[in-house]
Formats: sequence, C-alpha cells, structure tokens
Amino acid sequence: MEKIIIFDLDGTLLNTLEDLKDSTNYALEQFQYPQRSIDEIRSFVGNGVKLLIERAIPQGIENPNFEKCLQTFKEHYSKNMYNKTAPYPEIINMLKNLKREKHKIAVVSNKFDAAVKELCQKYFKDLIDIAIGENEAAGINKKPAPDTVFKAIFELNGTVSKSVYVGDSDVDIQTAKNSFIPCISVSWGFRDKEFLIKNGAKIIIDKPNEIFNVL
Repeated sequence: MEKIIIFDLDGTLLNTLEDLKDSTNYALEQFQYPQRSIDEIRSFVGNGVKLLIERAIPQGIENPNFEKCLQTFKEHYSKNMYNKTAPYPEIINMLKNLKREKHKIAVVSNKFDAAVKELCQKYFKDLIDIAIGENEAAGINKKPAPDTVFKAIFELNGTVSKSVYVGDSDVDIQTAKNSFIPCISVSWGFRDKEFLIKNGAKIIIDKPNEIFNVL
C-alpha cells in the first residue's frame, strides 16, 4: 500500500553535526564566547537553530548578543552547510527503493526553511517530493507541533491514516504522536537507542533498509 513517508532531516537522512558545530563555534567566536564540543552540539540540536544558539551561548536568550549571534550563525551556516555534511550510509538506496514502491516522500525539519530546501535539493534531488523547514514567522508552528507534518500530508494529497514519521529524536517521537501517525525511530542519528526507548520509541531501526520490514 502506498504511503507518505515523512522524514526528519538532521540525524535521520543527513549527518550535519560537524557543519552545525563549526557554524555555532564561528558565531560564538565572533563574540569571544567559549567554543562547544561535538557532544554538546549533539545534545543541543533537534529544536531548530534558535534553540541551538540559545543552548550554546552563555546566559542563553538573556544574552544581549543573542540575536546577533543567531544571525551570524545563519549567515555562516548558509555558506558552509555543505562542507562536511553527507547522507548517512544506505540512505540514498533506501529512498530510491521507497520511490520504486510508489511511496511519496517528505522531509519535515526544525532547521530553517531555506536551508532544508537547499540541502534536500543538493543531496536528494528528485527523491524528495516536498521539503518543509521551520517557518514560524509565517505562523506555522515548528515540531513537535503537528503543523508542518499536516502541511506535508495536505500538499501531497495524502491522509493521516496512510502516513508514517521517521526521525532520530524525542522531538520526532512527540511530533508523530501529536500528528496521530506512527513513528519509526532510527538509532544511527544524534540520539542513542537507550535515549529513544526512554522517550517512548516503539519501533527502532538500526539500518535504513530495515524500514521495509516495518512499513
């Protein structure tokens, strides 16, 4: 049966961690703030870049340089998001197999919308039917609110009952729950299996093509 498969991007389809770390540390460096480790960045991501910088910068959102630092990050990341980023192993093959089985594929991410669309176009081209990023300025709530998931389903002329969500974090598990669709969690991303189980994961796959065993 044809389904709509909605994927998270960072930590699910693409390993973006190194580029996120580099842009975060570049932004922090401009204001003479301490650098962050890869493990710190890993724990900061998943809720969009605003929260990433809020977690990375001293005093968080109360910091008087917060908005400037966030803007510096966005400008740097926009020019450097391809430096070390790459699809996880077997991802391209999995997407091709999903397309071959006539499934529709969406990406729904909390990364800012322009970056999501650019990254999907560069790495996945025709394998992704629609890519939606964070656009709260337009009144669309980000994950774990269901807004972007419902938008993807609507634009692909699908139904909630024939949709499934795939992601690597607790935010993704909650997003799927709020959208009334099943969640397939992946263990190769930014959160480990123990964390996923603790946060309510019911289905976990360890390799991309294992998705066909559970669809």
